[in-house]
Amino acid sequence: MTEPQSGKVSEIILDTPPVNALGAGLRRHLLAAIEAADADPAVEAIVLRGAGSVFSAGADIAEFAADDMGEPWHPLVLDRIEACSKPVIAAITGVCLGGGLETALACHYRIADASARFALPEVTLGILPGAGGTQRLPRLMGAREALAMMTGGRMIDAGQALALGVVDEVVDGDVAAAARELAASAGRPPIRRTGALPVPADLAEAVAEARARLPVAALSTAPARIIDSVAAITPDFAAGCAVETALFSELRTTEAARALQHAFFGERKVSRIPGLARDVKARPVAKVGIVGGGLMGTGIAIALLNAGLSVIVVETRDDAREKSRETAAKAVERDAAKGRITQTVAESRIAALSMAAGLEALGDVDLVIEAVFEDLAAKEQVFTALDRIVRPDTILASNTSTLDLDAIAAFVADPSRVVGLHFFSPANIMRLLEVVRGAATGPDVLATAMAFAKRVGKVGVVSGVCDGFIGNRMFEEYLRQAYFLLEEGALPQGVDRAMERWGMAMGPLRVLDLAGQDIGWAIRKRRAVEQPDRPYSGIPDRVCELGRFGQKVGRGIYQYPDGRTAVADPLIDDLIVAYSQEIGVERRLIEDAEIVDRCLLALINEGARIVGEGIAYRPVDVDMIYLNGYGFARERGGPMFQADEIGLATVLEKIRALAAGRNGWAWEPAPLLVELAAQGKRFADPNV
Repeated sequence: MTEPQSGKVSEIILDTPPVNALGAGLRRHLLAAIEAADADPAVEAIVLRGAGSVFSAGADIAEFAADDMGEPWHPLVLDRIEACSKPVIAAITGVCLGGGLETALACHYRIADASARFALPEVTLGILPGAGGTQRLPRLMGAREALAMMTGGRMIDAGQALALGVVDEVVDGDVAAAARELAASAGRPPIRRTGALPVPADLAEAVAEARARLPVAALSTAPARIIDSVAAITPDFAAGCAVETALFSELRTTEAARALQHAFFGERKVSRIPGLARDVKARPVAKVGIVGGGLMGTGIAIALLNAGLSVIVVETRDDAREKSRETAAKAVERDAAKGRITQTVAESRIAALSMAAGLEALGDVDLVIEAVFEDLAAKEQVFTALDRIVRPDTILASNTSTLDLDAIAAFVADPSRVVGLHFFSPANIMRLLEVVRGAATGPDVLATAMAFAKRVGKVGVVSGVCDGFIGNRMFEEYLRQAYFLLEEGALPQGVDRAMERWGMAMGPLRVLDLAGQDIGWAIRKRRAVEQPDRPYSGIPDRVCELGRFGQKVGRGIYQYPDGRTAVADPLIDDLIVAYSQEIGVERRLIEDAEIVDRCLLALINEGARIVGEGIAYRPVDVDMIYLNGYGFARERGGPMFQADEIGLATVLEKIRALAAGRNGWAWEPAPLLVELAAQGKRFADPNV
């Protein structure tokens, strides 16, 4: 915090790099600076701005989980700004988010740079704006628009902020200079206290509409509490703020808030690679080759084009090559039609895509991503050829989801340049990118892969080499329990419904229908040879033997009359009941609680095993994979977060009870779980 004086103007600068977070220390300095400027008879106006290119990205989120959020309380500081007897002008550059926007709202006038962006995204952290935001923003822009912005965490640009009344002026050029000039002029704006503005005319109607839109069974109550807080707006500003404060205090202790904040910090934590020397630099990547123009390869190409990269897709089949090109071009054009990008940007992205029939076209790319059929012999053919064609410094990546990356790396002369880049379908939409480090993967190659993940808008998480890596290896145990539940008395719609109500975006059996039952069938055949001591239920194989390979053929576990909607099929229900009789299992009623317990505990136990083996660096890495790639609700935090919520001693007790029952061999407790439970620790403890 610096307070340079310029004649009649006191300039207060928020200066806590990198984003000027409004932690307790900065709030203390801000309060003192406002009080000093207000008491100084030589000061006639105050300019408040952020250091660097950012006004403020908001509060110090780590404080939300603390028992004591630190003094002074943010609303107190903002009330003091608003009560100042001299005009306070906010000069806004870059992002102005959360507590940063609440601070600007407490000022008497707001000037923004044309590139500034504004949001109150607290709902994404399971809380509400707790420093007067629910009371001030609706007074400026109307209750309907304010509720939409706060309950959705929506970002608006400077032009929208001006049109809606959030800011008073937008300028090109030096915003701080413009604010100083205005503050020093005789025509400086009068004091207008936002909290004293009238109650929004649309308040009652907007609140009713927002409540009607709330989902029936939401995992987070933050949207509902935001509406409640806005509904408390009356001419008595202090009374409304008291309601906001009470609701904020209620929300910040909820499981959803803890989980969402765990996700926020976790996505930043997984980008740090333990043991990687600080002087290791990522290589530049501008031109990328993709081998394979199928669904996955095309999705990867779209993601890369959207990130501004130059892409060459190699596909040997003429029809598939043309289809890939058309699909990518249509995706880009669709973004332009929806106003997400300009037509000029769309044209440049389409121009950055080229198609080729042979690998020779990849001679000068920086990175190659192989996305061919999941077969080791097919991978060998591609990598052996690439090793002869590309530059010696070109990174070679495989999109394999289960195969041994070290075996793939052995196909090239220099295995240090091989890394796994496991995208999730659809690759242009799903946020997860599993970055697989082989035994020989070079440190700079690993660093480049993680930087690449960030460049293309993905959450990159490092995995070691094992069958299925982190995500699919855990998903296998999840599925194993889902199928055993079918054997014992559940039906597909019951298993899926229980998991979806609990918080999974899609139940496990619907997921397999979507992915393709034949893919799982091929994996099970391979595992039957490699892991004969870990048998699966025979139910999914019986389904595949009927040619029911999932949604793509209109029939799988479910039937799909319209090609998309899963409908329970009595034929499959009968098949399941008959299979139970065949293997001598007496079917019983299985409650939702047991379904959730067994499926979740399977994820937790295998996740703990993976961390203990060093396949994942930290438990939080497991959580970020499940939140971003497997439809695990962010409000639930991930499997390892859930284990901590339950308590590791309780988790271990439940797993040991299951180990004593049917198919108990699948429930051997992970050594790390046993160790941490014995020490009274949590999975959060190893999250370095």
